[in-house]
Amino acid sequence: MGFVDTLVLMLSTPLMQRALLVAVLVGVSAPVMGTYLVQRRLALLGDGIGHVALTGVAVGWLAGSLAGLTPRDVLAVPGAIVAAIAGAVLIEVVRARGKTTGDLALALLFYGGIAGGVLIIGIAGGTTANLNSYLFGSISTVSVTDVWLTVGLAVLILGAGLGLRPALFALSHDEEYARASGLPVRGLNILVAVMAAMTVSVSMRVVGVLLVSAVMIVPVAISQLLARSFRTTMTVAMVIGAAVSVVGLTVTYFLPLSPGATIVVLAVLTYAVVAALRPVLVRGPRAGEPHVDVEDDVEVKEAV
Repeated sequence: MGFVDTLVLMLSTPLMQRALLVAVLVGVSAPVMGTYLVQRRLALLGDGIGHVALTGVAVGWLAGSLAGLTPRDVLAVPGAIVAAIAGAVLIEVVRARGKTTGDLALALLFYGGIAGGVLIIGIAGGTTANLNSYLFGSISTVSVTDVWLTVGLAVLILGAGLGLRPALFALSHDEEYARASGLPVRGLNILVAVMAAMTVSVSMRVVGVLLVSAVMIVPVAISQLLARSFRTTMTVAMVIGAAVSVVGLTVTYFLPLSPGATIVVLAVLTYAVVAALRPVLVRGPRAGEPHVDVEDDVEVKEAV
């Protein structure tokens, strides 16, 4: 069987159709949230929320076991969504009140999320092996319910991220300017936190909670090497995210590799290649920092 025939067979398989659809949705929606996080220098927030989501997975597993549901992890993803949103809102409230530094709050999420997940999954009668698919992703087991859930979350992320882009840009670029402009800064901060939690929940099935931040941030980092405005950076990042997700998933159809790890490694390799070729791809000096009141036409700060 030739390559083309194998590719046609892959596209005609219901399992791969669902997996490709989820991969495209994640690849497009995750960089939208990632663009705001990079601009706010909160690139690691996705990791912290992902670890909290792991506790939600275990709680969902426990609830499914107590209710006698089959399979027992049927409530794992809804549990992860609830836990991720709660954790994201909590860290934003803590950050806004200034009771602890951002890195300390993230550290608490890291450690508490993993420990809570391992502890609760043990109480539910499972083992850490039951968490592996959520730690590293398991797109090959995506069900029809997972697809519809991903579609719903992706629509919400894209709707808020693109529809409120001017306000969220102002918030991310200069919070004090946004406050002086009369924008509801506290509400927008909570919205960003909730969006980040939904993005983590969407991406978890594709790359897993340990790599979830990469699919949000790396496409943005690549885009920053090529684009200068905020709008263009986000658009290019969405295209790159979708491309590496689809290509990575396709590679794993032909080779026995982990889809999540393959997608992330492909994204990192793409960053390395673009960084090496940037002097050729992008000619001329980079534009200077414009005024903060120029909406959607601001050079995005590069991730460190």
